[in-house]
Parts: sequence; structure tokens; C-alpha cells
Amino acid sequence: MGPARVVFVDDEPKVCCTVSKTLERAGIGVQCFALAKDCLDYLSNGRCDLLITDMRMPEMSGLELLQEVKRQWPWLPVLVVTGYGDVPAAVRAMKAGASDFIEKPLDRERFLRAVQSLLEQNKGHTVLEGSALTRTERTILYLILDGKNSREIAAALHRSPRTIEVHRGHVMQKMGANSVIELLRRAVDMGLLQSMPAEAEGSAFG
Repeated sequence: MGPARVVFVDDEPKVCCTVSKTLERAGIGVQCFALAKDCLDYLSNGRCDLLITDMRMPEMSGLELLQEVKRQWPWLPVLVVTGYGDVPAAVRAMKAGASDFIEKPLDRERFLRAVQSLLEQNKGHTVLEGSALTRTERTILYLILDGKNSREIAAALHRSPRTIEVHRGHVMQKMGANSVIELLRRAVDMGLLQSMPAEAEGSAFG
């Protein structure tokens, strides 16, 4: 499997350089991006054990990146970094699914502790690299978390139980769960039960 892989997104080259050196010296692999869209392109096929993103960036903000990542890769832990830290920003980030929140200027020891803690928490939750949940799979995931069985999901989405079972299997595989209990535990760890999106309530099959 090799060393842990962190993806860091910040439009300040000096910050990227400092973070890269800090993580590499700790034996952690790192991939840096200046733009959120480039990060999303990488995540579609590349390995990532922890995403770290600045809050304020051009084109797409760190909060928007966080929200998109949680839609596609809900298992991926995200550490939000900002030089404009305040309580409302922290609350928005945590509600959107951030695993932790840290302010600039980064204190090296505190930053490393936060990174290593999140990597340790996520250890053992191995998923298929680059395998984002499709819109269909996200809908089924949240219906499972809402307590629906396959027949109820099939009725709600106007699909056959067999089709739902196939998608359900993909969800379990991508979430690294061997049972519904494991899936629920992972959902609790990721905070998914506290922030189930509106799409769980509709029949957004596509």
C-alpha cells in the first residue's frame, strides 16, 4: 500500500512548499494543487487518504470543494485550513462534513498531530481508489441510512429489487463495509447521519 497519501489544496505556493516538506519529512506522501478543480480531477483516479484544503481560494472555495468531495467520496476525511478562522466558518465546515478545522499560520507540531490523528482514524477503511459514488449510489446509501430495506428502496425509486441489490453491493464495496452494521458505523464516523442531504428524500435516480 505504501506511505499514506495526503492531497493538499492551497493557492499560496509558499504554503504548499512548506506543507510538502513537513509531511514528506514525516514519511507522508503529498500531492499539492492550487485549484480545487485540479484536485477533483486527481481524486477521480488518484489515491488519497486525507484531503487538506484552504478555505478561501479562487474559482471554487474550500467549503465548496469539501461539499463536492463529501458528495462523491463521503468516506474521505477532510481537514480544513484557513487564515480567516472564525466560529461561523468552523461551524459551516464541520456541518459540511469536515473532520477537523485548523487556522493559519500553521503550527508545525499541531498540524502534524492533526494530520496523523486523522490518518490513524481512517486506517483500515480501505476503499477502491478513485471510485466515487454515483448519483444513484448516493441516493441508495442515504435511503439505507434512513432505514429502508432493498424492497422499500426499489418501490421508492421504481426499480426492481435485483437492480437495487446490485447498486447496494457497489455502495458497500466502495464504503469498505461488509455488512449494514459496518456501513452504519462508517456513516456515524463520517457524520453522515447528522447531515443527510435532501436527495435521500426523493427519487433522484440517474
